[in-house]
Amino acid sequence: MAFIQRRITIVTVRKPPRANLNDELQWFGSSLGLFGQRDKDKSMFRVFLELVKAAKTGRPLSSDAIAETLDLTRGTVVHHINKLIESGIVLYDGRHYWLRDNSLELLIEEVQKDTERTIEDLRKAAREIDQMLGL
Repeated sequence: MAFIQRRITIVTVRKPPRANLNDELQWFGSSLGLFGQRDKDKSMFRVFLELVKAAKTGRPLSSDAIAETLDLTRGTVVHHINKLIESGIVLYDGRHYWLRDNSLELLIEEVQKDTERTIEDLRKAAREIDQMLGL
């Protein structure tokens, strides 16, 4: 049996006061656990930003196009995109990548639905395990 695994991390990060758009996007991605301390050159943030821009125009992107635009290696881009796919934020059709939804608000609504489904599945499993254990 194959399992589809998604991993999203929600991090409580203080929202910057009077933030500009760049700061807001940085906070947004950091709150989703996307941008870590190891990302010194902010390449993950830059890849995420390219995908957000592409969502605005409704066009999917190839890893080569992202790499060329950002002056990153294709390997670096694919590494970051794989993390975004794993989190359920980015979709891939074998050639192109795009944000799961065309707005960040809709994207968060979908992540919330995913989380609620997972919690409900865990609740049901816990009930069954409790019954097996006689708890």
